[in-house]
Amino acid sequence: MLINNPAINSFIPPQRTLMGPGPSDVPQRILDAMQRPTIGHLDPAFQEMMEEIKVLMRYAYQTENPLTFPVSAPGSAGMEMCFVNLVEPGDKVIVCVNGVFGGRMLENVKRCGGVPVVVEDEWGKPVTVTKVEQAFADNPDVKVLAFVHAETSTGAQSDAASLAKLAHQHGAVTIMDCVTSLGGTPVLIDEWGIDAAYSGSQKCLSCTPGLSPVTFSERAIAKVKARKTPVQSWFLDLNLVLGYWQAEGKRTYHHTAPINPLYALHEALVILSEEGLENAWARHRTMHEKLKAGLEGMDMKFVVEESARLPQLNSVWVPEGADDAAARAKLLGEFNLEIGAGLGALAGKVWRIGLMGHSAKQENIDFCLKAIRSVLHK
Repeated sequence: MLINNPAINSFIPPQRTLMGPGPSDVPQRILDAMQRPTIGHLDPAFQEMMEEIKVLMRYAYQTENPLTFPVSAPGSAGMEMCFVNLVEPGDKVIVCVNGVFGGRMLENVKRCGGVPVVVEDEWGKPVTVTKVEQAFADNPDVKVLAFVHAETSTGAQSDAASLAKLAHQHGAVTIMDCVTSLGGTPVLIDEWGIDAAYSGSQKCLSCTPGLSPVTFSERAIAKVKARKTPVQSWFLDLNLVLGYWQAEGKRTYHHTAPINPLYALHEALVILSEEGLENAWARHRTMHEKLKAGLEGMDMKFVVEESARLPQLNSVWVPEGADDAAARAKLLGEFNLEIGAGLGALAGKVWRIGLMGHSAKQENIDFCLKAIRSVLHK
């Protein structure tokens, strides 16, 4: 079949300001890194860069875990890698659901043949630690505790340290979603005792989408190696991936890694190390306070209580009388500004305004507030 459409040429995207739940604005320095010459995924020079990525990721995650690397796919694949490796058929898993992404964890448990024990909390609230404690008391044979540290659908942050402590007291391993928190608020893998965690490249790291940083503790690796059944996914089987990302000396071919996107991730992690983690966390907090003052000045109300609120993901109720979809369409069409809609139970009810990575800066806040004021006035 011939393409009979002379209008199809090279794609030139519009220039947007990205202040939704992800992706975030990508600095030119990272885009430039992607333009560097492509080399082979087994090239010695590329392997040296792989080792540097692992060092930089360990810094971002605040861990000494040797098995810390980026999955060659988006955050959803990082999530699946954790579950397909750590959950065997019949394993009882406590799953904390307080938003869309806790629900996705639950779906993974079911597809792995696990037996879910669901701990539910209202959307916009953090996971209730005492509910999890009771779930462990009622189910002493639980093998895994899964929870979302930073629930992207609401902007609520849960107490990861207390949840991980409970899991270890009961002999369970932890799986933590930190897709929206890594690089924006403290993620302290070793201090908290997290066994497996996954994130995404496109949020507070301000890299291009398509990679999922993951980390696994020695306890997690021991559970994988003790499996009685094969991992249900060939591509995400840690036993196979290890030969490529953790091998000493000659590496075993597993898949063709996304060479140029990994250049970008390397550059993003270098930028984070140059700024310093504590400084990055402080910047996100400072920018949140400035955005908060502007939104509250327009009588907009936050979904999440301040004590559990993520600075980098600001969920606010759609102002009374405003048309959710029409307002967001005007922001995009007239101002080239993207903010996020509500998901699931909050669809049509909330706006999710992101302050992630490179997007968390004063000029973006000023522009965002001015655009929202204009659209609401109209």
